[in-house]
Amino acid sequence: MTELVKIAFLGISGVLLAMQFKAEKPEYAAYIGLAVSFLIFFFCIRQVEAVMGQLDRIKSYLDGTEAYLGILLKTVGITYICEFSSGICRDAGYQTVAGQIEVLGKLTVMFAGLPVLFAVIEQIQSFL
Repeated sequence: MTELVKIAFLGISGVLLAMQFKAEKPEYAAYIGLAVSFLIFFFCIRQVEAVMGQLDRIKSYLDGTEAYLGILLKTVGITYICEFSSGICRDAGYQTVAGQIEVLGKLTVMFAGLPVLFAVIEQIQSFL
């Protein structure tokens, strides 16, 4: 919990610092925002490593369905990366690029989830 508060203050401090530069040197504001975003991103990567340790415990309870857990992790990763990169593009003023990244993320999540859809269809067909 204390790390979350630290990261929140880092984000707020970075935004306030970037706001100081925005009028005179907007490129500095963009660099500060990017740097703070990367710091928060690397903190999130550390948190994901901790979650992965817990997911290994969950895998021990699953019989042969570990692949579905992998698909879930992939989709979460895809959405986070797309949200992160589209947010940076949007902050830099490139809304069109941000929108395209979001569309790519949605398509990639849909593609990653197809094995689950096929498994559900097979289960339905086995009941018929």
